[in-house]
Amino acid sequence: MKRLAPLLATVGLVATSLPLLTAPQAAAAQTPGHMRQKPDWHRCSPDQPVAYECATLKVPLDYQHPEGRTLDLAISRMKSENPGKRRGVLLFNPGGPGTPGLFRPMVLNTEMPKDVREQYDLIGFDPRGVGESSPVTCGGLSAAERGVGGAYHPETFASDVTWARGIADKCREKSGDVLPHITTRNTARDLDVIREALGERKISYLGYSYGTYLGAVYSQMFPQRTDRFVLDSGVDPQRVWRGMMQVWATETEPAFARWTRWAAERSDQYGLGTTPEEVSATFWDLVARADRDPIVHGGEKYTGDGLRADPSLFFSPYGASAVIRFLKALADTGHPPAGGGTPDLGQLREGARSSGPKVPVLNTAAAGPAADPDDNGTAAYWSVVCGDTDAWPRDPDQYARDAVRDKAKYPLYGDFASNIKPCAFWQRPLEAPTPMKTRADVLTVQNEWDPMTPLASGQGLHKALKGSRMVLALGGEKHGVYLSDPASCADATVNKYLATGRLPAADVSCQNPPPSR
Repeated sequence: MKRLAPLLATVGLVATSLPLLTAPQAAAAQTPGHMRQKPDWHRCSPDQPVAYECATLKVPLDYQHPEGRTLDLAISRMKSENPGKRRGVLLFNPGGPGTPGLFRPMVLNTEMPKDVREQYDLIGFDPRGVGESSPVTCGGLSAAERGVGGAYHPETFASDVTWARGIADKCREKSGDVLPHITTRNTARDLDVIREALGERKISYLGYSYGTYLGAVYSQMFPQRTDRFVLDSGVDPQRVWRGMMQVWATETEPAFARWTRWAAERSDQYGLGTTPEEVSATFWDLVARADRDPIVHGGEKYTGDGLRADPSLFFSPYGASAVIRFLKALADTGHPPAGGGTPDLGQLREGARSSGPKVPVLNTAAAGPAADPDDNGTAAYWSVVCGDTDAWPRDPDQYARDAVRDKAKYPLYGDFASNIKPCAFWQRPLEAPTPMKTRADVLTVQNEWDPMTPLASGQGLHKALKGSRMVLALGGEKHGVYLSDPASCADATVNKYLATGRLPAADVSCQNPPPSR
């Protein structure tokens, strides 16, 4: 001990001569660099309002290696004009996957009520891999390669497999080092980077469609950072993602039955049949005729598969009646029906000329920039849909069996939904899906006849998030509720929650007025 004493004394002298770190300095030294950023705000564009500001953050490509490669994350804001009433920030996601959201604060700024609007800085962002946030690509996909796949037929299934494998191979070859990291869990982590960069303890959030799943995942990964969350037009966490395609098949059937009743009651106007059974027979006869002899209009040929390619059609009885009446007249006479214009043939047109309908980007109809002409949206879509879960079958024959089964059970869209997809050949996910176990005091919002995230899906989200409340707009037919329809009976409840933070004591059902025609 006597010999050690001088050494210990020397060590003590050296230690005491080092500068001591304060607690904040020590914490900062341990905080990853991506959590120590401050946005460099600037005017987004000379042709946009001065108040619309943009900035770019850096986020890790791989959060398991945060000091490695980074991605750009484009964010935007419109600040509250009443700092005295400002509560914090409201982040917004319009849907997707694969949809940009940078411009959305300008939309919300004009549509939100003043007493709600002034409580928040409105924050938009392009999710990782999308738009201005290091956009991903598969090297250029053709129109057919941007679809979600066509109807199942045994004689064409081999080409369907080639189609699906080809997309996965192209994406892997072009962006295989990036695409596995374009996932919902990583996007939720990006939201928390935004929160920290803005200096906020918590975030509030408004998400539509796919944005509801993103918001739900954030609420589970960062429950202590979750403030007022509105999840509008819900994705069922138990159905991601193959099940979300299959829910279009199961829920189109009751929508179809509702349409046949509606059209039969108006047989004098549409001439499709006087009973639901007759209306149904009219449709299926038209499908069979179009398979034998495609209906021609505007340079397009509409096959029977094309008539089934849009699962959303029958959620609007008025829209479905107008479309079927129009196509029936073309098949019968070669000419459109007298009176009225040409109805929106929507994805029926896409289904007629490509491998099924285009990728169904789940978003609201709010105005915004046109989609990029390249394949960024499709590449980001499959990255999330395939990379969020390993529940996709890897055996092509399983898809064939499922498609046969589901076409028999759900003849409108069952085979489309269950046919093979690129996920059969995608890279294995790096993470498991997020379990929904933590209480989430959030507000879910749903239209009764939502065509893209049907009621069963919204109910699944509500059930999964313990502590949530649901506002159901009975009779609502649009995809997207809050601020999407000025007459929606749900807006008052959402506005109250965003303004006060108080959830309804129980779930709320309200009756929408009949849609104007």
